Amino acid sequence: MKIAPANLRRYKDVAWLFMKYGSRVISADADFSDAFNGDAPEAAKDATMLASDLERLGPAFVKIGQLLSTRADLLPPPFLEALSRLQDQVEPVPADRIKAVIEEELGVRISKAFGEFDEKPLAAASLGQVHVGMLRGGRRVAVKVQRPEIRKEITADLDSLEEVAAFLDAHTDFGRKYELARLVGQFRTSLFHELDYLREAANLEELRRNLTGFPQLVVPEVVPDYSTGRVLTMDYLPGTKITSLSGAVMTDLDGGVLAEELFGAYLKQILVDGFFHADPHPGNLLLTHDRKIAILDLGMTGRVQQRMRDQLVHLLAGISEGNGVQTAEAAMSLAAAREEAIDRAGFTSAVEEIVGAAKSRNLADIDMGTIVLQVTRASAEAGLRIPEEMSMIGKALLNLDRVGTVLSPGFDPQQSIRRNLAGISKARIKETLTSANLMGVLTETKQFVAQLPLRLNRIFDLVAENKLKVTVDSLDEKSLIQGLQKVANRITTGLILAALIVGSAMLARVDTSFRLFGYPGLAMILFLAAAAGGLMLFFQILVKDR
Repeated sequence: MKIAPANLRRYKDVAWLFMKYGSRVISADADFSDAFNGDAPEAAKDATMLASDLERLGPAFVKIGQLLSTRADLLPPPFLEALSRLQDQVEPVPADRIKAVIEEELGVRISKAFGEFDEKPLAAASLGQVHVGMLRGGRRVAVKVQRPEIRKEITADLDSLEEVAAFLDAHTDFGRKYELARLVGQFRTSLFHELDYLREAANLEELRRNLTGFPQLVVPEVVPDYSTGRVLTMDYLPGTKITSLSGAVMTDLDGGVLAEELFGAYLKQILVDGFFHADPHPGNLLLTHDRKIAILDLGMTGRVQQRMRDQLVHLLAGISEGNGVQTAEAAMSLAAAREEAIDRAGFTSAVEEIVGAAKSRNLADIDMGTIVLQVTRASAEAGLRIPEEMSMIGKALLNLDRVGTVLSPGFDPQQSIRRNLAGISKARIKETLTSANLMGVLTETKQFVAQLPLRLNRIFDLVAENKLKVTVDSLDEKSLIQGLQKVANRITTGLILAALIVGSAMLARVDTSFRLFGYPGLAMILFLAAAAGGLMLFFQILVKDR
């Protein structure tokens, strides 16, 4: 494998990561049921070490670790937990360099564009950092600026990853099992989407429109004239992280209503809109001063196709009702088989155990996200290729479970799903009754009715002329009969050879003048004939039979 000189150092880092953690991931993967219950201390230790090593290697690896934390079909639970806590431990970019990026992107000096601009960043991450400013008209904004040269750095890291992944796919069972090159390709797409701030601006606007029916949730409005591919300017929404709320605030807060609305909004995003915020961890959800929840940072989003949404409704309904069979059937409808034979009964039993165990837990121990991730994991173990959106949905629900528990300790996500599914089903039916869909149905119906008489005439003509044929895809009768004939022939040949051997043994007792090798000649001839026939039969079985 030829490696670009510029990527040699990164290649060594990546190869070292695979060598160090590949076998440990597989080892922890061997019994993920214990890991979900917290009985895998060694795996948890390895996972923490992996997270530390990724942070040390730089922003691309941190982001890849964060993306991996959404893939329950690939990693065991201790690794998912450790990687989900990955933080971007980076020093802020100096203010003069940030200002240079803004001026280059907007084509205007900072002093002309902003009445005020705070040089101290509000937050600094591996891909960018956020500064608070004020437009000339007095509008307070948050300015998200991409770090200089970050795109070039991430491209080099991803190139190294792709080279190592391609090598491992071609030469190791580990690579072939996990399809590493395809996985790195998915990471490349996700990372470059996150680096495109115009895409994030469009995501913010789409989410704002979709959540107009939820008055307790707010999404910052984008300032289009101050936004480019590397600079994103939006309304500044001051607030407090959900997990950092004081006891006094919690006493004055109607947390149950907020949790119910937040959970309902995300179910609508996933099951009705088909577009959802995939990273609702506490850092991206703030409680504003007017007691609303602000949803921030739409760099990581997911889209769900309509067919998948239909099956997700069945899956979540099955989980909320404790119906393992319904949940398993929905999961199998969502997935694609990676192997020829899938143990449907075994997979259904595994899902029934997961759902049944969750149903028997106390209210405080129920996590919808954990159950979805466990079902996703069981699907991967059964040889089903689960869409990556499924793991993202599980991770999003897991974060929502935690936020809901903080807002209202008695919040029951399963009850919330049952309460919301009726309204969601109505919304999905209403979605299918749009004028465009109805026009499509009417057009298809018109074509069917117009062609029906002609098709019926053709069928009746074939019946009248005794030419109607029905093709049935079944066993190949010719091959089956040939196989049965071969079996019968082998049995008959075996019986004849056995008779020859028995006959030669009996003739060996008859004393005759004709001798061969010192034994009665006729007996030896029959024995040799039987031996030759046996060898020929053995040769045919060994060489010709499949």
